Amino acid sequence: MPNITLDYVKNHLPIRKFDAYKANFGRVLCIGGNHEMGGAIMLAAGAALHTGAGLVTIASDQVNRTSIHARTPEIMFADISDLYRLTELVSKMDIILIGPGLGRSEEASHIFNTVMQSMSEKQYLVIDADGLSFYKKYRQEYTLSAKKIILTPHLGEWEMLTGVKANEEHHEINKTAQEQLGAIVVLKKARTEIYYDDEVWTNTSGNPAMATGGMGDTCAGMITGFLGQYADATQAINSAVFLHSYIADQLARNQYVTLPSRIIECIPMTMKDFIKGKI
Repeated sequence: MPNITLDYVKNHLPIRKFDAYKANFGRVLCIGGNHEMGGAIMLAAGAALHTGAGLVTIASDQVNRTSIHARTPEIMFADISDLYRLTELVSKMDIILIGPGLGRSEEASHIFNTVMQSMSEKQYLVIDADGLSFYKKYRQEYTLSAKKIILTPHLGEWEMLTGVKANEEHHEINKTAQEQLGAIVVLKKARTEIYYDDEVWTNTSGNPAMATGGMGDTCAGMITGFLGQYADATQAINSAVFLHSYIADQLARNQYVTLPSRIIECIPMTMKDFIKGKI
């Protein structure tokens, strides 16, 4: 199992061309945030934006519109209940993230299936949080490429998806389960493991100060943002997972808890320091 290290990430960070423009860096749609959990999708989309995604749109409950625009005016908004508009948006995107704050209502189920029906084989789909339960329920109905679907469960969600309990999971057992799920799996734990078709990578950064709400949403958003900027999906996912935890490690030197919103704020500067060789 190869390790994701600081040198790995530094060597693979993309350098922007002088004549680059926003469409070069991915059109991203983040779907979630019901009337009770708007913060989850705001964190995810904010992370995608701060990693450098070119265009970011949130599809969320109308109650979240003002908060989204006030927090990040760079992010566009769509009403998640308008399934016709949602279908139209999905068809225009490069990467879709679904799940943070989505909930598990009947309406959420319709939203998930609308997205799945609207996607093409060329698009990436990141599924997190509540979206994972719908993936388990409906995945047999769709034939999207396993190399384009990324699941981001924590250990509790992993048990829900596979039946593998936290005290029983092991990379060999997990690899078999990942193959049955038909997707790349980012298994979030103390040392996150990433399961691809042909290999398993282990993250080398992270700390217990990260054990707070919204951390997984932020990681999923960073993966989403990087997928539009790297030519290689493995490099994008590995780099996002490492950078997320690496920033938290730096914050944890002086903070008892590392808030996801603080990690997001630090992403652009940390990436620039990597490129400049300051780290």
